[in-house]
Amino acid sequence: MAPKVLVSDKLSPTAVQIFRDRGIDVDFQPDLGKDKDKLADVIGQYDGLAIRSATKVTETILRHADKLKVIGRAGIGTDNVDKEAASKKGVIVMNTPFGNMITTAEHAIALMFAVARQIPEASASTHAGKWEKSKFMGVELTGKTLGVIGAGNIGGIVCDRGRGLRMKVIAYDPFLSEEKAQKMGVEKVELETLLARADFITLHVPLTDQTRNILSAENLAKTRKGVRIINCARGGLVDEEALADLLKSGHVAGAAFDVFSKEPATENPLFGLPNVVCTPHLGAATTEAQENVALQVAEQMSDYLLTGAVTNALNMPSVTAEEAKVMGPWVKLAGHLGAFIGQMTDEPIKAINILYDGTVAEMNLEALNCATVAGIMKKANPDVNLVSAPVIAKERGIKISTTNQDKSGAFDGYIKVTVKTSERERSIAGTVFSDGKPRFIQIKGINIDAEIGAHMLYTTNEDVPGIIGALGQTMGENGVNIANFTLGRSDKGGEAIALLYVDEEVPAPVREKLSATGLFRQIKPLVFDVA
Repeated sequence: MAPKVLVSDKLSPTAVQIFRDRGIDVDFQPDLGKDKDKLADVIGQYDGLAIRSATKVTETILRHADKLKVIGRAGIGTDNVDKEAASKKGVIVMNTPFGNMITTAEHAIALMFAVARQIPEASASTHAGKWEKSKFMGVELTGKTLGVIGAGNIGGIVCDRGRGLRMKVIAYDPFLSEEKAQKMGVEKVELETLLARADFITLHVPLTDQTRNILSAENLAKTRKGVRIINCARGGLVDEEALADLLKSGHVAGAAFDVFSKEPATENPLFGLPNVVCTPHLGAATTEAQENVALQVAEQMSDYLLTGAVTNALNMPSVTAEEAKVMGPWVKLAGHLGAFIGQMTDEPIKAINILYDGTVAEMNLEALNCATVAGIMKKANPDVNLVSAPVIAKERGIKISTTNQDKSGAFDGYIKVTVKTSERERSIAGTVFSDGKPRFIQIKGINIDAEIGAHMLYTTNEDVPGIIGALGQTMGENGVNIANFTLGRSDKGGEAIALLYVDEEVPAPVREKLSATGLFRQIKPLVFDVA
């Protein structure tokens, strides 16, 4: 059955057609997102939800989204999606951070010009039949210092445009290296230096706990007299009350805002002040940007639903379509290794270490980590998946670590998973053969070669004669067919293990008969998702 996607906001018809062309069953209801009750009623039918800003994906909505696998936001901002609730539900949240970069950067530059030359006020005055030429004295941008807070995708474009205007560009960004700053032709500075030196300050950071109120009353007071401030990023980055006071006092010469702490902004401390330019969140509002982000989100969601490729996800490692093809068997193996340990472990897990050897160490390890942890968690929570597993593990205080190493044995690559509890340490390793089939190759340090089936039986025993006979005879007498039988031992007379791939789960009475032989220390039925 084809995946089903709901488009609950106004998206380009071309984007809707992309879903259809890719074989996705798409339901285009562009006004549904405004009706939260109706959305909650129908969301359970869909595998994907494509939105813009009108749809609010709350925890309540997600509680009804039993089939939902992915939410795609056409645009960069995902403030309207409860990402924590989505992660716990196992729903991937994607955005399109690159589709409106140029548009938003251009809007910031446009607002900078507008506030430098008082264009909106001059236009309104002229429209009113006045000719107040001497009233609107502006300033040039050439030669001025532009302070860019956040030199990422959009901020980087603003830096480039600022240099093109012959401005001196300085940037504050903790993640900007000196080497990258040199390549961009900007000077990397600390925030206090930027505040003291900049003639124009423009913000290009997301709203986080670290950036909230980054231009607080205290920081605004540190700016140089005559500064002009532009915000096309997110409301909440600037103390609007404090800024209004500094505009009235003349310390700040002008401001241009496209975003506000409360939106829709029907009232704000900045409204009505002279030389304050305000626009209603138009940063991404160009024909080109709207089309670009809509097409991108349709392609990204289709790729994920059809091939497993993950692009621009906020709560899941990205996996390209090419990676998905190569990594598919390894992701399955990682899940099987985790499932084995999860089913074998009854006490709380304190730590998980995942060792990657050889060729697999060069793959997308974040995705493999997620698959392993999901496999481990499935015993306690059958609904867990690659998205929700790391969240659940973190909530339980489980420490997850990885080790990478060059090829060290007979296999080109393998994965070894070790878990620690208060009682014991348990490990299992596996690889993927040339036929693409995952195999278990080591359990508890004992080498084996076991094909993985949906139903398996794991036993441990002292290495003595009669084990094969007891297993074969008991299974045969009780109608349990063995598809594959693997044995291994630590050394002669030491600990030994057996792993049977059977056609169906071995019933409890049959396991009791095996136990009654007195030959086995442990008998454990295992189930694996091999679909």
